[in-house]
Amino acid sequence: MGFENQTIIVTGGGVGIGKHIALTFGREKGNVVLAARSQDKMEAVAEELRGMGTKPLVCPMDVSSEEQCREMVSKTLAQYGKIDVLVNNSGIAGPTKLARDITSEEWLESMDVNLNGAFYCAKYVSAPMIEAKGGNIVNVSSVAGRIGFPMRTPYAASKWGMIGLGHSLAAELGPYGIRVNTICPGPIAGDRLDAVIQARAKANGTEFDHEMDLVMSTVPMRRLSTEQEVADTVVYLASDAASGISGQAFNVDGGFRMQ
Repeated sequence: MGFENQTIIVTGGGVGIGKHIALTFGREKGNVVLAARSQDKMEAVAEELRGMGTKPLVCPMDVSSEEQCREMVSKTLAQYGKIDVLVNNSGIAGPTKLARDITSEEWLESMDVNLNGAFYCAKYVSAPMIEAKGGNIVNVSSVAGRIGFPMRTPYAASKWGMIGLGHSLAAELGPYGIRVNTICPGPIAGDRLDAVIQARAKANGTEFDHEMDLVMSTVPMRRLSTEQEVADTVVYLASDAASGISGQAFNVDGGFRMQ
């Protein structure tokens, strides 16, 4: 799809979906900025990106800090001179508890990382994108941002907020040629889902396989979507092939949302 000489920021780019997003942009010859707390894991991804002939930048940082988001954007501009794409992918699962048992610290942590971090990054990339008269922002939310889940209140609320953030930014930035869209992954195969299912089984006093079977029964395709499928959708939305798409939220969930 062609991202040669473009600059792409991927928050949470060291593991999971973020790693796949970063490597997919790398295969399209984009220069990827990896922004997350896991420096060792980002360095490993950066090494793969260099092997593709691209010039990655590793920015260890915490997206819940507005100042660190500002500094990350400044470092990106200092190295590349522009920002073409921002992928707001950083996120945490948060607690698996009934709402009445969730502490204020747990609530605020989910909001700070999942929602506030996306806002801060979008806030600071918007100025250079406006100056360039173009750009793309892709938020990675969740189907939990559409339907909610019991015992996942902070996560669901923060992911609903990401969809609203994306819609509002699309309206605000559209006149400057900047597109903003949101991805809503459903059950995605990987360590994150396994940890969520394990936490649910513990909270419910059930077995892991039982909880996983319940999830699979709600997916019409009867399989989990993959991290690569999410990454491919993100890259498509940031590409010229999607030049007429903005202000949308897309499910990548094997039909799960139909339930």
